[in-house]
Amino acid sequence: MVEAWTSGVGAQMAGPGAVTILHGTTFVLSGANGDMDPARPHGFFFRDTRFISGWRLRLNGKELESLSGSATEPYRAMFVGRPAVDAAGPESHVLIERHRSLDGGFSERIVVHNHSSHEFSAALELDVEADFADLFDVKGGMRRPRAAAVRQGDSEGFSYSCELAGRVLEVKVRACTARSSGSGLRFELLVPPQGQWSTEIFVEPGIDGQRPEQDASVVAPQRRTVSPTVRQEQWNKKVPTLEVDNRLLAEVLATSRRDLGSLRIFDPGEDSTVIAAGAPWFMALFGRDSLLTSFMALAVDSSLALGTIQALAARQGTESNPATEEEPGKILHEVRLGSSPARELGSSGAYFGSVDATPLFVSIAGELTRWGLGGAVLADLMPAIDKALGWIEDNTAKDPDGFLSYSRSLPTGLANQGWKDSWDGITFADGTIAQGPLALCEVQGYVYTAYLARALMAQEAGDEDTKRHYAQRARHLKEAFNRRFWLPERGYFALGVDGAGRTVDSCTSNMGHCLWSGIIDEDKAPAVAARLMEPDMFSGWGVRTLSSAMGAYNPASYHNGSVWPHDNAIIAGGLMRYGFVDEAQRIAIALMQAAELFDDRLPELFCGLDRAQHPVPVPYPTSCSPQAWAAAAPMHLVRTMLRFDPCLGSGKIFIDPVLPADWGHLELGNIALGGRRISLSAAGQMGEVRGAPPGIEVIHGPRGPLADLLDVQEVH
Repeated sequence: MVEAWTSGVGAQMAGPGAVTILHGTTFVLSGANGDMDPARPHGFFFRDTRFISGWRLRLNGKELESLSGSATEPYRAMFVGRPAVDAAGPESHVLIERHRSLDGGFSERIVVHNHSSHEFSAALELDVEADFADLFDVKGGMRRPRAAAVRQGDSEGFSYSCELAGRVLEVKVRACTARSSGSGLRFELLVPPQGQWSTEIFVEPGIDGQRPEQDASVVAPQRRTVSPTVRQEQWNKKVPTLEVDNRLLAEVLATSRRDLGSLRIFDPGEDSTVIAAGAPWFMALFGRDSLLTSFMALAVDSSLALGTIQALAARQGTESNPATEEEPGKILHEVRLGSSPARELGSSGAYFGSVDATPLFVSIAGELTRWGLGGAVLADLMPAIDKALGWIEDNTAKDPDGFLSYSRSLPTGLANQGWKDSWDGITFADGTIAQGPLALCEVQGYVYTAYLARALMAQEAGDEDTKRHYAQRARHLKEAFNRRFWLPERGYFALGVDGAGRTVDSCTSNMGHCLWSGIIDEDKAPAVAARLMEPDMFSGWGVRTLSSAMGAYNPASYHNGSVWPHDNAIIAGGLMRYGFVDEAQRIAIALMQAAELFDDRLPELFCGLDRAQHPVPVPYPTSCSPQAWAAAAPMHLVRTMLRFDPCLGSGKIFIDPVLPADWGHLELGNIALGGRRISLSAAGQMGEVRGAPPGIEVIHGPRGPLADLLDVQEVH
């Protein structure tokens, strides 16, 4: 198992001004002028395979100098350039526009403008290369031997194909006005004075004859599925409307909403929509990432959570396979669809090396029921939910305290299988790397929430035995957790417990997730809240993943001192859950201010350097952007500040705003809840819910712990 998904080495080699467009499982990454360099992680990718590795446009043999290049929509980009000129030579009178879009394959419309008083003739050449490389190889800068691509030309263009691991890969390149050259396409231009010339090129990939969602032919496009433009329009109509006084907040929320829409994956065979982890390298279904993102985006589009739950249920583990770490009932870590899935993820293309995806699966399913999921849809999901709980109970039975731990099956698997899954992400206070099996603090919180979620589902169904069983498990786990993980002499919870029973004693952001889940005892919460906000943890831009006082601290590392927006959004939610309003507001305000300095888009992570010395947040060099749970973080922060919690099974909606003063008035409309569309308005500590489902009581006050929604004594 190659651990490429944890480091992002190749991303930093894309070059300054690199431009990404994406739609579903296809994306294009190019340089600032629109060209794709095979030596960089550039290319056109479909289902985790790079079909086009080289795409180089020249006019009369000259490279194009970039004047501008940007994505105008998530699936469209525009580049403006001119032929490169010598420093001492005259300025060029020619401008070249490249309009690139994804719609199944990708198309590029090239427009040559002649801004002179003379007719202009030229040869326009497009050199094209195809290497059919696996995404992990491209991302990691690796060059593995591949089957040789066979090139065939015809009257409309050419194609490359190869057979790899028993699969036939092909990419067709077409343009009606071109003639095929030895390395690509050649166009002969004659552009009138102050006139223009244009052409359009189409690229269509295939794996064993399987085409992208929107097959396209240069002669007669086959519009069999919804185009990206229509999908974007449908998304804009479906998601909530926003009216926000604060300009910064309005722009960050608008960007987040747009990015979430761009990171959706559509499964034409199952009529479902799921959320991918991030662009460009993680456009695939994940367990933990997709679940947490869809949870944080519930107020934006609850169908993302439902689609993600359904897709994960359909791919739930059914057998024991050490190579992929699949086990019956377990929820996968990630799905990959590349040309070589057997090498990376086992023959199924799925890898199950995640300890937290399974309890999060149950927890998010429970959250959906509080948003109104029920009936036949919930009934269809219940077998998968109970199988997931069966996996949890089987594995926690091995531990005397009932903790859920992980240890990779083979040396090739992920060494760490919580959200901090880099090889050095779990360390002791002195910097020593902890070895598995490991029980992480936040994972126990997720299990606690999963137990409560199932107990609440049983309560709604009138199943007293199941309710009592999981309520008791939740109580026992909470007692054991607070006894075993609490470090009274340090005033915080340990990161984990290893197989030898030693506490992994580093001070980390993970304990903020424990606040979010509610597993922390009330008497210990003030110390945790204070510790999270101390200078060694709170950088001024957010809570660091690891305290600067720890031995492994590195503010420019992936998990040992960086700041992750999604991590902070969850921590803010946890602080608010226990009533620490000021602390939660500090995090929300800091993240919004950081977003402004990242062009209104929070990245996957950024460096944990102190704000007092670094008044602008320092980017992490290989951070994904847009990235799913970073895009969802602002939405979750707003919900946290609104203290908006639907509990339709209990007949209640809770709202109790504590908006920061400078956020002003907030109006959210068209929120899907319980088969209806509701709206929220808030300013300061005043809030209103309009259009609540019949029979649902709106309570102006914070929701208590999940356990308080159960009518059994055992969980208190």
